[in-house]
Amino acid sequence: MIAKEPMNLNTVADRFEISRPAVSKHMKILVECGMVVINQKGRERVCEAKLESLNEVSDWVAEQRKIWNDRFDNLEIYLKQIQTKSKHNGKRKK
Repeated sequence: MIAKEPMNLNTVADRFEISRPAVSKHMKILVECGMVVINQKGRERVCEAKLESLNEVSDWVAEQRKIWNDRFDNLEIYLKQIQTKSKHNGKRKK
């Protein structure tokens, strides 16, 4: 929600079926992670998303995806080698 537009904390809390203190705790964690900034504007606390921090997560996921794709490719090659050897060994015994 706040990725689309900054909202005050009460507006955010009103959109969930959990208590306002629970929403505040979640927001606190997001602030600590650098994903949300809360600015005091008069009596209101306005939450704003800082999505740039997701780039770090996205980069890590892409790196992990490459690692696992390489591992699965190597596993596929290995399994094909085993199948080929098994077929050749089976033909020789007959």
